Amino acid sequence: MVGRIIETEACVAEGAAWLAAREPRFAAALQLTGPLPLRRRAGGFPALLDAIVGQQVSVASARAIGGRLEAAGLVTAEAVAAAGDEALRACGLSRPKLRYLRGLAVAGLDYEALARAPEDEVVETLVALPGIGRWTAEIYAMFALGRADAFAAGDLALQEAARVLFALEARPSEAALRAMAEDWSPWRAVAARALWAYYRVVKTREGVA
Repeated sequence: MVGRIIETEACVAEGAAWLAAREPRFAAALQLTGPLPLRRRAGGFPALLDAIVGQQVSVASARAIGGRLEAAGLVTAEAVAAAGDEALRACGLSRPKLRYLRGLAVAGLDYEALARAPEDEVVETLVALPGIGRWTAEIYAMFALGRADAFAAGDLALQEAARVLFALEARPSEAALRAMAEDWSPWRAVAARALWAYYRVVKTREGVA
């Protein structure tokens, strides 16, 4: 079952209102953050390229590398598959990420079928590819596919935001945060947006790209 799809700002606002009514801490966070962003993006190869580029680098670095790839015309599967190593590395890609993007480029994913698949199947399909872990797969489900109940519990900014907002003694592990997030279903993707926005407020830093 695919479930609710976030398509507009109104969808995000609906989820935020639900979370605020269910959990006072989210209500307090939303008072600080204001309206949450839609953060939808087109799916397919470019979205996964962006996700791989964004792994383990700052938002600013990811944007810079993405800009160089776009300027070089290396944003389609065909272009990446045909490009030489030097061209890709000149854009700022590490050797592992170069290999991951090449693997993605030749994987022949059926992106339309993926958009219709249940979230568990989406994650299973994507993590079978080199360089795509659960975080990347869940980010894709949240932002490219608009899944309202997807949640990237392995994200460090989400974990730290949850620690501060819920006054936890330590930053929760991925498993612990995933368990916490069960109470935020069916709007876990909006809860993630709220936590990222709250992180920016309290840390004056950006989380996910």
